[in-house]
Amino acid sequence: MKHLFPRPILLAPLAVASLLAVSFHLSAQQPGMPNVDAQREAMKRLAYLAGHWTGPALISRGPGEPIHLTQSETVQFKLDGLVLLVEGESTGSDGKAQFQALATIAFDDSTHTYRFRAYNDGRYIDTELTVQPDGFAWGFDAGPARIQNTMHLTAKGEWQETTDVVFGSNPPHHSVDMLLQQRR
Repeated sequence: MKHLFPRPILLAPLAVASLLAVSFHLSAQQPGMPNVDAQREAMKRLAYLAGHWTGPALISRGPGEPIHLTQSETVQFKLDGLVLLVEGESTGSDGKAQFQALATIAFDDSTHTYRFRAYNDGRYIDTELTVQPDGFAWGFDAGPARIQNTMHLTAKGEWQETTDVVFGSNPPHHSVDMLLQQRR
């Protein structure tokens, strides 16, 4: 009986020391804590977007007449200013929804970039958003096409946004044009 207890007692400190060494090594590899103050400060650059916006939108999907819609964008800060939630809906002249999307914008303080994630029809994109003095831009590749969205505020304070589609070396094709006014 004398030999049963000393060995487990000696192994326990070794096991604890090994676990501590592994824990220290893993924690050293973890990124630093987020700087939520820096994130909130960066998100203030987009504060002008908060509110409800509506106006006309033209969608061109190829040859033929563009589709005329009414676009609505509802933009709200969430999580105490850390995330901007953008809900968009286009309706036809009959009042029925033709297009719906939901997006979030957040600032990643570790990379100093804004991230844009948008959802539509069971799909999503996750891309970088570039904040400009009077707006923003974001884009993504869709197979052989490059999609580029650019938004800026007009001199009248309107939200003007275009979507360009580029296939290879062809010139850009405007697929979406919208001009929204903020409703107070």
